[in-house]
Amino acid sequence: MREDYFHRVQRETATRVWVNNPTEFDLSASVDAGAVSGTTNPTYGSVLLRREPEYVEPIIDEVAAVESNPYKAADEVYQRITRRFMEGFLPQWESSGGAWGFVTMQDDPRLDEDPDLIVDAALRHREVAPNYLAKIPVIESGMEAMRRLVGLNIPMCATECFAVSQAVAMCEVYEKAADATGNTPPFFITHITGVLDDDLSEWVAENEIDLAPELVRMAGSIVARKQYKVIKERGYRTVFLGGGVRGTHHYTEFVGGDAHITMNWSTFDELIQEDGPVVDRIHFADDPADIAELRAKIPRFATAYDDDGLTTAEFTEYPALVRFRNYFIDGCVHLDDEIAKRHAAAAVV
Repeated sequence: MREDYFHRVQRETATRVWVNNPTEFDLSASVDAGAVSGTTNPTYGSVLLRREPEYVEPIIDEVAAVESNPYKAADEVYQRITRRFMEGFLPQWESSGGAWGFVTMQDDPRLDEDPDLIVDAALRHREVAPNYLAKIPVIESGMEAMRRLVGLNIPMCATECFAVSQAVAMCEVYEKAADATGNTPPFFITHITGVLDDDLSEWVAENEIDLAPELVRMAGSIVARKQYKVIKERGYRTVFLGGGVRGTHHYTEFVGGDAHITMNWSTFDELIQEDGPVVDRIHFADDPADIAELRAKIPRFATAYDDDGLTTAEFTEYPALVRFRNYFIDGCVHLDDEIAKRHAAAAVV
């Protein structure tokens, strides 16, 4: 019998797949399909309110009844829904000796500018389950938080990474902290390819730039392949983790490498149905002429692609990062509103 697509990828390559923000069904289905870890982000509560309200609404009711502080209530809801997710991957974490089976958590993005709060959230969330993976934004406050968390030997995923310069900066922080402390906790560095593509495509359309649509479609993947190459050439002690998947190519373009990709179950299902061949694409040599054209016509592409495209002070205002953070804030606000409704109803009674 022919193996399923993801099992063939796992057998033939070092590429691994994770699942993002799953429902109970998605979690079970993705594990069966070959997922080795998972990711959440600050929209997780909002996602489950839309897709699995019968599960999350009673949790919100229970938490809101005993916790009047809106931030603490939202964080408690997040911990409870993520605990179920972590339990689904705990057997893999245990059987692998902590090599995989992780599930990420990321604190409210409205608090991202304070490294103390990022560290506090990591210390709090690691109590949810032993297979916790701290998700840290690749901005200056996140870099300082990472330095401290390496000292505490806490596994980490650097997120909101769109530019090669961001990846280099965060990896350098990890390397220096690891050398100073002797700690080398598991470390993943993201490239949020699909969100970068969203931002670049929108900019091209708004500015009526003459570029082949297929080239624009591949722009984020070209940056991601460059990031992967830099990581490997410099010997950074990290694992590339693709994210922000908007289409099946945001997985297939990275097959073949020592790379992990996280995505929603819906994209898993598309790839399983397509059942395509396993093709090494991460080592594909992108055409220098294509790269030159993208650099010349899309300044934001050049900023993301070049090793020194951004200073660390500029990370937090890079347009794709702002776009991504705003998604998260919208999700947090949605959950906040649901909690506020319960608080208001209790006050009336």
